[in-house]
Amino acid sequence: MTNTHAFIAENRHRRVEEVALEIAGRQDIDVPFVLRQIEGWQRMRHKVPRLAATEGIIFPPRIALEQCSGAAAAEYKAAVVSRLLPEGMRNRMIDLTGGMGVDFSFIAPLFHTATYVERMPEIAMTARHNLPLLGIERVEYIVGDGIEVLREWQESASLIFVDPARRDAHGGKTVLIEDCEPDIATHLELLLSHSGLTMVKLSPMLDIHRAVSTLHALRPGCVREVHVFAAEGECKDLLLVLDGRQSTPEPRIFCAEDALHFSFLPSEETTVTDAFCTAPRTFLYEPGPAIMKAGAFRSVGHRYGVQKLHPNSHLYTSDICVDNFPGRVFRVKEVFSFSKSDLRRLSATLTPCGNGKSAPPAANLAIRNFPDSVAKLRARLKLREGGSHYLFATTLADGRKVLILGEACR
Repeated sequence: MTNTHAFIAENRHRRVEEVALEIAGRQDIDVPFVLRQIEGWQRMRHKVPRLAATEGIIFPPRIALEQCSGAAAAEYKAAVVSRLLPEGMRNRMIDLTGGMGVDFSFIAPLFHTATYVERMPEIAMTARHNLPLLGIERVEYIVGDGIEVLREWQESASLIFVDPARRDAHGGKTVLIEDCEPDIATHLELLLSHSGLTMVKLSPMLDIHRAVSTLHALRPGCVREVHVFAAEGECKDLLLVLDGRQSTPEPRIFCAEDALHFSFLPSEETTVTDAFCTAPRTFLYEPGPAIMKAGAFRSVGHRYGVQKLHPNSHLYTSDICVDNFPGRVFRVKEVFSFSKSDLRRLSATLTPCGNGKSAPPAANLAIRNFPDSVAKLRARLKLREGGSHYLFATTLADGRKVLILGEACR
């Protein structure tokens, strides 16, 4: 083991800033490489644990670490591919934007052969070193622009995977499908002509319906499925599955977060009628971020038999607990108005009891269809963040503004 690698192994648990100060100016080790490896290992031990646990892995520059998928998101993509392509149809896959290779490392083993394409030589070299260490064999590596490689491609693939860059020339984030690189809309026919299926990873900030409309205007019915994947309380991936072999009247939209899964058709969302409740009942439901992003506001209420509090609040209620609801579930403890007496009562309810001087009241505050911001309302209520209480400021169907106090059921 070289001095550089030995130093990394001994110091990778330390703060990067602390190590940087300590080794500045040293000549016996590769200082930039050391700092990059320590930072990369620290990022990946949570994001992709198997990378951090595999000896000999080399971590690429920070931009590749930031843009790569987490392990859960990559596993989800592999599961989608397994469902859509039976084993006998998994001949070859090609990743046009290989990057660090996290998605590739989960999807490629499903296929007989796989091609990894990356236009940045340093990142491609790192992937070529790392992937065999992860047991990923039968890989063809190509350094070049994915679209240009595909133009010269003489074969067809069972699957094309592409994760367009979502930053402009100035480093700013882009969210429109037309502003990503490569532009999927511009190269749609090229992609569909070379593959059975094309999976496109896009920004979770992107408008789903606009993206589908953009592609359907070019090739009607080419979007077969839409997937919104969430983890740790936020949307991580938006995936479009494109199929050039058959036309799909409307794509099915899948929402996934942890073990909770929900799917619906856009037409279902427009035809289902909301059921409203005049006041919160025993249980309160807050849809998860994937449901919120997908806009399944009517269909989720209809499917699980819960009632909405207001057309725009996207909070639901019921007398009987629905354990498998795709989101958070709370038991309603009390509902407060904004009268002075109710606010005093709320403060007393949230103020912890104990010896000595009482601490200020605390609660996890959220707003849903409410005119104030969280910060403004928190200041108005003199409320600290945290604690075991959950407080929702919202508007009921009759227009009343209320604060719903609940405790988490799961």
